[in-house]
Amino acid sequence: MKKYLKTLLMYVCISYTMVSVSGAVVNIITGTKTSNSNTLIMFGLCVIASFVLSLNKIFDEFSPLLMIVLQYAVVMALCAGFLFLLSLIDPISPKGWIEYFRSITVPYIVIAGIYYYCLYDEAKKQDRIIKDIQNGKK
Repeated sequence: MKKYLKTLLMYVCISYTMVSVSGAVVNIITGTKTSNSNTLIMFGLCVIASFVLSLNKIFDEFSPLLMIVLQYAVVMALCAGFLFLLSLIDPISPKGWIEYFRSITVPYIVIAGIYYYCLYDEAKKQDRIIKDIQNGKK
């Protein structure tokens, strides 16, 4: 459990840093400003996406493409619930909903890319270890 939480925290930190820096660059280029509430919402969305991606064992029996689509659907549903709860405190305009869902998709792609690259790298290492063990027995 400790290793899981440590890994989850690492993914949250990496994804949030990348999303924050990307957002800052876009804001500088376009000359727009952001608020503290948007920054906290971005963090919440990164946590949701990282958590769902960390549950990949649940989706292991599906093909990789279907797994990615299912995880994306779960992320979108959880984020919609999160945003709905936030809209009870501070209403979100229809255009705001579209912007939030676009803002969810970009971090998800970043997080998924990092996460699946790490899984691919780990699988390659395990494959190399298995081949080394098999070659050692022959």
